[in-house]
Amino acid sequence: MSDSQTFQALLEPGGPSFMPTQIVVVPPLIVAALGGKAAKRMIGAINGFPVRLGLLPLPGGGRYLMLNKDLCRNAGAQLGQLVTVILTPDPQPDVVDLPEELAEALAAWPEAEVAFQHRSASHRRAMARHVASAKQPETRARRAVELAERLALGHHPFRKS
Repeated sequence: MSDSQTFQALLEPGGPSFMPTQIVVVPPLIVAALGGKAAKRMIGAINGFPVRLGLLPLPGGGRYLMLNKDLCRNAGAQLGQLVTVILTPDPQPDVVDLPEELAEALAAWPEAEVAFQHRSASHRRAMARHVASAKQPETRARRAVELAERLALGHHPFRKS
């Protein structure tokens, strides 16, 4: 298995039907070089913009990367254009980049931090994305505190109970 793979691919519409996004289909030879079916999380770049993404399965075989609007804008990519992709298997696939507000809320509430760490990496990423996706600092802070409180009390982080 090679460390890093570079290829060009078309940015096209796709993703789950409930969440229309943009995708880049990863060529089968690149998938094989990255570890085949065992390859799950990748680090690299899209048009030079650094990314950390999951390598997702396509129905019927194959793999793709799902790119949201912000990532496409930052990478200067538009639907129908070729993008240059560099991928390397993520050496730390369970690492989650926390927004500052969530890191502070978890640090202030040890029970919440323990509960957070016991969640799967994908669930931790979803919580981090929920906080980071808010445009206003006040909303990010509120979401972080709400998540931390639910976790500390042993509740599901996204369900009000």
